[in-house]
Amino acid sequence: MKRQWLADLRATQGKTQQELANEVGASQSGYANIEAGLRAPSVEIAKRIATVLGFEWTRFFEDTA
Repeated sequence: MKRQWLADLRATQGKTQQELANEVGASQSGYANIEAGLRAPSVEIAKRIATVLGFEWTRFFEDTA
């Protein structure tokens, strides 16, 4: 399930997937898979993404059902 909210936050800040991946220490393809909902981030990467984009890192792990 695509994380559209994540793509929107990133776009609002004018960052490309590559730029954000570089900032958080992930590969662009790894970050793209997180944004596409194909994989969950590690807690460490979730915290880094959340810090850069300004949201609570636990949002990645909330039940969306």
